[in-house]
Amino acid sequence: MNTTYDFQNIFSHFSIEGELTECERYGEGLINETYCMTVNCRGNNVRYILQRINHRLFKEVDKLMQNIELVTECSRKSVLARGGDPEHECLNLIRTKEGKSYYCDGTNYFRVYKFIENAIVLNIVRTPEDFYECAVAFGDFANLLSTFDASKLYEVLPNFHNTKIRYKNFVNAVEKNIAGRKDEVQKEIDWVIAHKDLCGKLVDKLESGELPLRVTHNDTKLNNVMLDAKTGKAVAVIDLDTIMPGLLAYDFGDSIRSGCNSAAEDEPETSKVHFRYDLYETYLRGYLSSVGKTITEEERKSLPVGGVLMTYECGMRFLTDYLEGDTYFRTMRKGQNLDRARTQFKLVDEMLENFDRMEKAALTEGRN
Repeated sequence: MNTTYDFQNIFSHFSIEGELTECERYGEGLINETYCMTVNCRGNNVRYILQRINHRLFKEVDKLMQNIELVTECSRKSVLARGGDPEHECLNLIRTKEGKSYYCDGTNYFRVYKFIENAIVLNIVRTPEDFYECAVAFGDFANLLSTFDASKLYEVLPNFHNTKIRYKNFVNAVEKNIAGRKDEVQKEIDWVIAHKDLCGKLVDKLESGELPLRVTHNDTKLNNVMLDAKTGKAVAVIDLDTIMPGLLAYDFGDSIRSGCNSAAEDEPETSKVHFRYDLYETYLRGYLSSVGKTITEEERKSLPVGGVLMTYECGMRFLTDYLEGDTYFRTMRKGQNLDRARTQFKLVDEMLENFDRMEKAALTEGRN
């Protein structure tokens, strides 16, 4: 048993029947420390996920956990209402003996989830079907929470997808030129400025009420989806640390940004970078098949906008960080953030070339 923490003491504070027999590091998460606890309960081994919350990153643990409590409770009720299995189809928090959603040993914060058995997590998309199931999972996540008042959620990362503010940060980085790199990236700077009209495409419609406020996941990557170990079908969405109020287009768009690239995110040769429209259609089909009937016409129309805007925003953030000396995004080599930015900009260009058919697909898919 790992002795980094006093796992027996931590375990004793949670309402779990049985005896802790094993607790080992689990998964490949970089933010929180994750462990798999094996508990012997009346002769049967039952597994749980124990996580040490990174309270240096998530400073408001109470508010963070309240978000997760509210969302998992709503998801559970929605799964039950449709006749599903909430033990398998959504995350389930285990309370402490005092009824709290986490335990603090005085220094560290811990939470426990029920282990979702007979399910796997993938780090890379093996086939288009994997990408489709990822879309099904995140569409279903939005569907389960469609009745939830997202304004109740604490904004873990304020203005995370406020592209107007991201643009102001970019302009500030250009003006200050802290790392002395401005002259070498003038072409990229000009490109961002030329596309600045994109910045208000979503936030303006949110402010006007044309797009409804929704619960958003904000980390819609494949390894945050659990798939059935036998069938490969979507089971549940995990990692709820960044759930916040937002727009469906944010989550959808970020999936398109990351999943429809023909090359690596930091590919130095932009000639290898292309927007995979076929994968866009695959993801769109999966997402709309599960998001439910609550999606509005304006939200449908916003989905391809999300793809363009999240890619533009991310590229702008990479370029901002490059101008500031690579202080935010982790880099492994010189110029990596610049390569990341150029990749995103190439994708935006090709998305805009395909935008009419992206929008048409979003408005017609699943209508027949």
